[in-house]
Amino acid sequence: MESRILEKGSLEYFPTPPWATRAVIKEVLQGGLYFDLRSKRVREPCAGGGHMSAPLAETFAAVDIADVADWGINPEIRDFLEETPQRLLDDGHQLPDWIFINPPFEQAVNFVLRALEIATEGVAVFCRLGWLSSQSRYDRLFGWNAPAYVCPFSERVALIQGAWDPEASSATDYAWYIWIKDHFPSEVIRPRSTVWHLPPGMEDRYTRLRDMDLATPGEAERRRLARKAEAAGKSATSSPQLSLLEGT
Repeated sequence: MESRILEKGSLEYFPTPPWATRAVIKEVLQGGLYFDLRSKRVREPCAGGGHMSAPLAETFAAVDIADVADWGINPEIRDFLEETPQRLLDDGHQLPDWIFINPPFEQAVNFVLRALEIATEGVAVFCRLGWLSSQSRYDRLFGWNAPAYVCPFSERVALIQGAWDPEASSATDYAWYIWIKDHFPSEVIRPRSTVWHLPPGMEDRYTRLRDMDLATPGEAERRRLARKAEAAGKSATSSPQLSLLEGT
């Protein structure tokens, strides 16, 4: 179940559970690598409904949000694939130290390459673990500009389209991919990532009561029941025709 069936070119809005962002900050960037992020600026160019920017604001000194569409939090409307450092500066923005992003899967490599041009210290990308498995992605990104760390979750992180449902389940594995500027020596031609497992229990450890303001509990089950009812309706509609055919 690694693929999500979506029309190409769609915005692919799958909100990141807030606890998943806290986990990589607390367990890896702060708790493991000892980055002091309290004075840093972070940009989230796919802000969605604020599910990632909310935990980012708990750690970073400044959080700049933008998106190509407004999902209810009134972000600055900007197309990240057209972003450049100079354009940000010309528009009165400061360059971010970090970029955090859950990119649309179809454009993920393009988003990462653009983020690496803009962020001054690092880029953290939330994406499926299966994103690693592709010859074209190896040729375009991982083979020559590998992330410093690949941080897979030991537990499943459940995402659904258009909402965050803390009651949802998933069979898809997710990971954080972390690029750090100048992490690899310049003479290294084929850098190799370090795997940093995020252990079980991250959801319990990093979920906060205030996260429920961003949640739509039960949405996945409502959609399942709606699909079931729709399928039953179609079956009932076609049954009389089948009976007539069987009687001929």
